[in-house]
Amino acid sequence: MRRVVITGIGAVSPNGIGRECFWAATRSGRSGVGRIRRFDPSGYQVQVAGQVPEEFDEKQYVEVKDRPHVSRAVPLAAASVAEAMADAGLDHKRMSREELREIGVLVGSGGGSQDFTEEQYRLYYSGHQKQCSVYTIPTGTIGTLASEVSMRFGFRGLSHIVSTGCTSSTDAIGYAFRHIGMGVLDTMVAGGVDSPIAPLILRGFQLMRIMSTRWNHEPERASRPFSRDRDGFVIAEGSWFFVLEEMERAKARGAHIYGEIAGYGSTCEAYHRVRLEECGEEPARAIGLALKEAGIAPGDVQYINYHGTSTELNDRIETRAVKLAFNGHAYKLAGSSVKSLIGHPQGACGAAGMAATLLAMRDGVLPPTINVDEADPECDLDYITDIGRRAHIEHAVCNCIAFGSKNSALVLRRPQ
Repeated sequence: MRRVVITGIGAVSPNGIGRECFWAATRSGRSGVGRIRRFDPSGYQVQVAGQVPEEFDEKQYVEVKDRPHVSRAVPLAAASVAEAMADAGLDHKRMSREELREIGVLVGSGGGSQDFTEEQYRLYYSGHQKQCSVYTIPTGTIGTLASEVSMRFGFRGLSHIVSTGCTSSTDAIGYAFRHIGMGVLDTMVAGGVDSPIAPLILRGFQLMRIMSTRWNHEPERASRPFSRDRDGFVIAEGSWFFVLEEMERAKARGAHIYGEIAGYGSTCEAYHRVRLEECGEEPARAIGLALKEAGIAPGDVQYINYHGTSTELNDRIETRAVKLAFNGHAYKLAGSSVKSLIGHPQGACGAAGMAATLLAMRDGVLPPTINVDEADPECDLDYITDIGRRAHIEHAVCNCIAFGSKNSALVLRRPQ
């Protein structure tokens, strides 16, 4: 396997537009969760979400004529891909057709364009059929998101979507890592985007009773991973993308390297549509597979970016899985959940965690998990609560868990 490095990062997040704004808010513990703005939530039990700030200008990334025909995920993805490419020192406008054929796209998204489809149904059933988009079918197809990225930047390599629920972007990055490692392509644009803040989607999650409802009056306190009084996750949107390259190629062109993807592991419990198996064995095995591919022992890891959804069951089982994967080292292992700051951006959450982890490696600062007023006794590991912490990271694990009993993990290595 060839070695794979990250040379560009782009972020459009509820707590900051752009990589450095996202990181400044994340390392300082500043929440991006607020009252829902995209529609009136007053008739809902759930009234808070992690939304990209209003100053985000979709017009920069979607032409006027196209706006009625694309989901919100498209401009979010376009903005973060553009930033990642610029950060990597790559300009698609100056590349030849042959060079663009060597760049592939892998997008992770849980819901894709569900918000767009929901809006088309609303228009139809309210009698406004003539206002429905002529692209209702292709835009509503989740694979279109990868095509939209490819078309906007001219990338002519493979253009695929990975949709595995909350592990979608972790898996997309893992597959990109495999493609480069096996020599299929030298460069991949990979990451995740989701924009699920829409009425019916909110109703659906509300029916499952897994969303926070107690903190509508204090939205920034609603996402509380590992805290004894947590009452569910906070839905969120956002987009985080990366440029991945074969290491020797990146070095030869003098690219800045944030880190190396050293291992990837994925398992399935084959257990339940939405619940995790209490034992935590399969999430632990996914971490173990990633460590094995990286060629490192559990004790070689200094930091873990937790899935940390703020749901009672998930946080407890993930803690159990980390104890199984790392044995006695689990109590020495610092970790945090970015979801405490941005909410849960569904299939994009793994990419959000990876962006925070790479920037933490760069600056030697571990981001905090906020809102842990009193830790759950069964969540008894080091979650870096309240404020960030100075630390040197050689190896880090980014962990993800999804509906359908899916588990995925990535190992990141400091640039060498």
